[in-house]
Amino acid sequence: MIFPSLAAFAEALQDLPPANEAWRDVALGRQKQLTKPAGSLGRLEECAVFLAGWGHGPAPSAKAARVIIFAGNHGVTARGVSPFPSDVTAQMVANFANGGAAINAIADASGVDLAVVPLALDRPTGDISREPALNETELLEALNIGADSVAAPADILAVGEMGIGNTTIAAALCARALGGAGRDWAGPGTGLSPDGVVHKAAIIDEALALHSTSGGSASEIMRHFGGRETAAIAGAVVAARHALVPVILDGYVVCASLAPLYIENPAILSHCVAGHCSAEPAHRRLLQTFGLRPLLDLNMRLGEGTGATLAVALLRAAAAAHNEMATFAEARVANRDNRAS
Repeated sequence: MIFPSLAAFAEALQDLPPANEAWRDVALGRQKQLTKPAGSLGRLEECAVFLAGWGHGPAPSAKAARVIIFAGNHGVTARGVSPFPSDVTAQMVANFANGGAAINAIADASGVDLAVVPLALDRPTGDISREPALNETELLEALNIGADSVAAPADILAVGEMGIGNTTIAAALCARALGGAGRDWAGPGTGLSPDGVVHKAAIIDEALALHSTSGGSASEIMRHFGGRETAAIAGAVVAARHALVPVILDGYVVCASLAPLYIENPAILSHCVAGHCSAEPAHRRLLQTFGLRPLLDLNMRLGEGTGATLAVALLRAAAAAHNEMATFAEARVANRDNRAS
């Protein structure tokens, strides 16, 4: 899927295909017949029905899983919002390519295909506290890179990110889209001290003041406050929706990438599940705002799609239990509606 213009992206965001309710009903009906007490598999049952509604048939599937990491650099890092220099972004992308990062190990252990998409790492975005992050051409390019990455077939897509300074970008996106000041959304990121978090919040407040009269559309918020990788995430999630591919969201930065889209059309989250809740403080608040319950809560805050990739195993287990368990009739086991004599 390619967006020929930002207007086309906005149209795609509004014209979101719904879940297949007929397939959801079939899945719900099968759940009632499986050899277990009703509801005894808890969230796994919900996950199976979710997959059925967003798949390509009433039998849920998560076998072909893919995680995509989008990487970008940010001009705001020059303001001292991260303890790491922006050079680390490219160094970590090289580490991904060499198989040396946590996501490589987790994706391999989980049987999940991994793709890494660096976006113009040699051209950091504008410093949001002094200028817009992107111009319209750059924003559209990043949205389309994200959308195009969904072209490879998959039953389920996990999205992750890498970008020094992008928790500042995430906080700015949330503050502009959802309201609040820098202190409400800023956290330690890659290890800032308390004083560093205060400074980070102040930089975000500078950005909010500078762009206070900018437009409130999803595209304008992304253009003024976002990054190339956060825009690519937005493009990928919209494209996945139109391809009826369910999405597992990773941590704070990935979820914040959708905040501008959410205020324009909250239905954008219907085909998404939260893979985990990050230890970054504002992520829990953001998930509550979105109405998403994380599948995992492991005190992780690495990014890279690690939490989302770990959650693939839960969705696969949900699909397997749904598809492979015997029904009461098949197993000749009495249920509450058909007691053994």
